[in-house]
Amino acid sequence: MSLFYRSTRDDNVKVTASQAILKGLAADGGLFVPESIPTLDKSFEELSKMSYADVAYEVMKLMLDDFTEEELRDCINKAYDSKFDTKEIAPLVKAEGAYFLELFHGSTIAFKDMALSILPHLLITSAKKNNVKNDIVILTATSGDTGKAALAGFADVKGTKIIVFYPKNGVSPIQEKQMVTQKGNNTYVIGINGNFDDAQTGVKNIFGDKELEKVMNNAGYQFSSANSINIGRLVPQIVYYVYAYARLIAKGEIKAGEKINAVVPTGNFGNILAAFYAKNMGLPINKLICASNENKVLYDFFSTGTYDRNRDFILTTSPSMDILISSNLERLIYRIAGNSATENAKLMKSLKDTGKYEITSQMKEQLGDFYGNYATEAEDAATIKKIYDNDNYIVDTHTSVAATVYEKYKKETGDETKTVIASTASPYKFTRSVMDAIDSKYASMTDFELVDELCRISGVKIPKAIEDIRTAPVLHDTVCEVNEMCDNVKRILGI
Repeated sequence: MSLFYRSTRDDNVKVTASQAILKGLAADGGLFVPESIPTLDKSFEELSKMSYADVAYEVMKLMLDDFTEEELRDCINKAYDSKFDTKEIAPLVKAEGAYFLELFHGSTIAFKDMALSILPHLLITSAKKNNVKNDIVILTATSGDTGKAALAGFADVKGTKIIVFYPKNGVSPIQEKQMVTQKGNNTYVIGINGNFDDAQTGVKNIFGDKELEKVMNNAGYQFSSANSINIGRLVPQIVYYVYAYARLIAKGEIKAGEKINAVVPTGNFGNILAAFYAKNMGLPINKLICASNENKVLYDFFSTGTYDRNRDFILTTSPSMDILISSNLERLIYRIAGNSATENAKLMKSLKDTGKYEITSQMKEQLGDFYGNYATEAEDAATIKKIYDNDNYIVDTHTSVAATVYEKYKKETGDETKTVIASTASPYKFTRSVMDAIDSKYASMTDFELVDELCRISGVKIPKAIEDIRTAPVLHDTVCEVNEMCDNVKRILGI
């Protein structure tokens, strides 16, 4: 039976997985969601003996069922190869009474690599399957990590161009350096004078511009997205939760069928939504613990049932989570609204018009799988130092948010269920914030002096991604206003 995808805002839209990947976003502005979530058809014992690539195939074959086995395995093998610095792809490290799932061993040292290493291959395969003749223009907003991971994934991929917008003063120095030094004849990076939400809204508006779509089609182009609004980005993220569970069995830490908790630091809700989908595929997850930083719009939502972005935007030391419009939450809202596009569209219109919406009590009752909390900047720093002092293990600022919230959860509930924490970025990506948290004496060091010192105290080799940018020249220096984003896209495409 074929699995089709529907738009969260229009019940009449029905497409295959490959068509959903190509489009990225539905024409009505909705997100593509599977009509139903298939159940894993391999036992956990079988999965526990598999490599990352084989687990990926077992998960993705169910969600992307219009791909042949040959097509899917080809995409997987091209993605999860020597770009990763460990054969495990996503190792588990035990510290602070939890299992840290290290998702940062790819080429850009952030969890986005897990999906963005494969998305270009899924996209190109989807284009061939659907006889697309146009070049694909990947248009993406980033809060820091998606941008570099997408640029690295699509650089010099034939038949594509990639344009990334980022908040000029809203990413870490390392994140910015990674993006603006990106090579590739088809890569474009633009800073905007605004925050991530401005960048994301600007990109969505460009996607929704029907006149522009016609002009682009005439010029031989069509848009797609590398953000987690693209189902081809979200599905690969399900894989690592299944893999983590399988590894816990293989290591003898849990028995097959035993429940675990998953803690995920998130702003856009994509990474924790993937864990929710994994649970719905049959993974025995007890609680999905949603960790926010001081931009705690998701915590407030889970606490009150009201989503309200009308608040000050706070720049934190965990910038990839500095988000007030959590795009992927829409997929969950659609589900708890009884898969009603009509009801979901009403709420999303309210968000657009008033900056807020409120779910019904019946919808709120369906959020029992989730627990939300947040970490302040001071708590975040204190947790980094605590984990370093206690375990000689260094985590980045985003993973520390997750670890902080996990401690709050345990104190509140007394729940001792074994827990996986999604470790979403290498500490090398946020050296200044991490080293400041460990000891204030590092404040006078330069960014790359800090890198060397982090290497010394952690014993972890400096990743190639960092070494590569020490001396790399800046290749992208365009900065624009939010209202100039579309003009810059037209300029790049020559239309």
